[in-house]
Amino acid sequence: MSNPTYFVVSRELHEELVSAAYRHRGYESEEASAAARMCSEASWHGIRTHNALKALHLDELFGSGGGGCVPGARIEARETRFPAVQSWNANRKLGQAVACEAVETCIRLADEYGSGTVAIDNAFHYLWGGGYVMDAAKRGYIAYTNCTSTLAEVVPFGGKFPTLGTNPHSWGFPTTDALGYPVVVDWATSEIAMGKVEQYKRENKKLEAPFGVDKDGRPTDDPFAVVALLPFGRHKGYGLGLLNELYGAAIGGSLPTLRGRAAKAEGTGEKTTCAFYFQVVNPEAISGGGFSQGRTQAENIAAVLGDVFGHGNEGCMLPGTIEANNAKLSEQAGGLLFTEAEIKGFLHLAEECGIPAAAWDPSALPTFAG
Repeated sequence: MSNPTYFVVSRELHEELVSAAYRHRGYESEEASAAARMCSEASWHGIRTHNALKALHLDELFGSGGGGCVPGARIEARETRFPAVQSWNANRKLGQAVACEAVETCIRLADEYGSGTVAIDNAFHYLWGGGYVMDAAKRGYIAYTNCTSTLAEVVPFGGKFPTLGTNPHSWGFPTTDALGYPVVVDWATSEIAMGKVEQYKRENKKLEAPFGVDKDGRPTDDPFAVVALLPFGRHKGYGLGLLNELYGAAIGGSLPTLRGRAAKAEGTGEKTTCAFYFQVVNPEAISGGGFSQGRTQAENIAAVLGDVFGHGNEGCMLPGTIEANNAKLSEQAGGLLFTEAEIKGFLHLAEECGIPAAAWDPSALPTFAG
């Protein structure tokens, strides 16, 4: 089977267009830049389900186009008696900008207190959670985030009606010295992300398995028939997805079946926004100091990884390997890699913003066989 051929787009060209698209919708430069940068990071690491087209489509449906996000909104930090924890009201500010600021705040708190936490109410989805924890892990920190997704699209284990979000969990661990890249565990708690369903629609492909259910609650692999998703790992993914709803409830989030559905919630007094949870730990803060054979903490982490993936397991995959390999492909290609269908999407975006689309013409772009 031959490798797929992609079109290569520079980060600069990509971020110029994406930032312009957000500004066209009323966002301030700082917000637009944060969103464009995180979209570039997603594409650089091969996260096609959370690229700029998905981000802007989500904004059109539920963000600035649907009243769920307020361009130029300001974060309100609430008073708290816990110095290592901050509680924010995001006031429906663009999710990527809020998340970037939350990571920086958590790192600052972790440097001072060993661990830093930011809990955020009234938020709009931040897209690729793995990007935020990966950034912190590359800088030497242990990081975690979860959020409640924009919509309840997942059927609980044993149920038939979607009452949970796809509700991702993302962990990043600083293993760059040992592996060359951080371990990143990043997943939605559904069998797949709804963004992948949309991707398969664009590509006119069947899902790999019946990961969704149709209008009658029957499992299906037809992306055009999917109306809700199944939790991964049956009761295990369900339990993890439920945790996000409980974190969100503790922070201030409201009923999941109303989230992202302002018309349905009208007159109920219920919120329709998301909630975020971020935590960063300075590894020095959790060191017990008693490592075998006098190893340092970093040496001990490397030794444990060596043991786990030794004994004939050398060919096993580490969480974060796919992202690291995709980043290598992007570096080798000299830019971000997009399919023909995605390039068409960017051309439409340029037209929407009134930007000359000549630079996005497929005939003007280099190609790369991935």
